[in-house]
Amino acid sequence: MRGVFCLALLSMWNNCFGVEATGFVSYACRTAAWGSSVINSFISIITNGNPGQFIQVVVALALTFTAIYLLKGRAWALMYVALIPFLNWSFGVIPEFQIVEKSATWTQGISLHPMTMVTGMVFVIRDFVQREMGHRVLAVMAMAVAWSFYYAWPVIALASGIAFAISEGVDWLMFTFTKYRLSTRILLSSALAAPVDTTVFLYGADLAKQIEFGAEPGNSLHVANWVVFVIGKMVGAVIVSAIIRRREDLGLVDPAEA
Repeated sequence: MRGVFCLALLSMWNNCFGVEATGFVSYACRTAAWGSSVINSFISIITNGNPGQFIQVVVALALTFTAIYLLKGRAWALMYVALIPFLNWSFGVIPEFQIVEKSATWTQGISLHPMTMVTGMVFVIRDFVQREMGHRVLAVMAMAVAWSFYYAWPVIALASGIAFAISEGVDWLMFTFTKYRLSTRILLSSALAAPVDTTVFLYGADLAKQIEFGAEPGNSLHVANWVVFVIGKMVGAVIVSAIIRRREDLGLVDPAEA
């Protein structure tokens, strides 16, 4: 319909105003087509490829953002709720890359997902959400896991939900009840949470690949992969902890701040 309208408009303007106007209308039509494509892509992204659910998704997102605001969550909380579903979606869509190919020594090879280090940042961001919201962070954690079931493979979402529930619980306990300085709490809570999260998540990813692609058991959950994933997740925590430690030493951050 848009193409027919543009052709009719081009014909009319060409008869009335000549070639120069025709070029302008052609440009306007191309711009309109590009804008329509961007809007359609945006709708497809936020509805996970189900544009017919656009209104329901927008309403659900609005309710989520309103709930976060009423719970005193701000930028860190919004980032946290958006990041977890995105990461779970990415593990089902973005392929891993092989660090070490399969061999007699490494029977399953060693792979790494591009988002692994970003996943490690989730624990750090959660710590900042708790500083922002206190114990209400638990409600935000539940919202993030719930949205994962909409955007990710069901098996991945379930594994991720269990992994986040356990590891974030460990993270929450460490960050809540220890008296270490802030930078130390960030590092220790991540160090305890990352191995738990990695174990449960790789088990789920392993199972998902068996179901979706007929892969062999142990395709993701094996010692070499586990070590690489844990190290990858800890990189972000170490960097942030070092930055916070420096700000503490300079007196810019209260080391006892919760």
